[in-house]
Amino acid sequence: MKVSEALQSNRQVLATCIPEESIVSFATQLDTLKIGAMPVSGPNGALVGVISERDIVRGFARDGARLLERRVRDLMTRDVVTCGPETSLSDAEKLMAKHQIRHLPVVDGGKIVGMLSIRDVMAWRLRESRDEVNVLREAMIATRHI
Repeated sequence: MKVSEALQSNRQVLATCIPEESIVSFATQLDTLKIGAMPVSGPNGALVGVISERDIVRGFARDGARLLERRVRDLMTRDVVTCGPETSLSDAEKLMAKHQIRHLPVVDGGKIVGMLSIRDVMAWRLRESRDEVNVLREAMIATRHI
């Protein structure tokens, strides 16, 4: 399965933020949307970073109450690992494991088109395992009747 198919099956609506956004506004969006990270978009929808709830926790540990004065640009990861819509979910999973990340921006033609989460990958793996079990069960039942 390709990343684009996984995003479509989840009916994902892409949420992004901008570097100038306040951390308070960003955290409110995460809570409202029930998500853990967002790509940060620059001019024309270009990916300029990623920011997650973990970045907020690290910022709080470092800055304390001053975190409330910070902007997304102050905490975001700028060197972002990405994949394309045609990337297989297996390859995307390997990228996430290699780089120890839980969110993988999907970029096409330099623009952000989606955000793949480890939850998306695990849901795919679960469906794949269930399908495999069903095939094996059916094969076993078929051989009993021969």
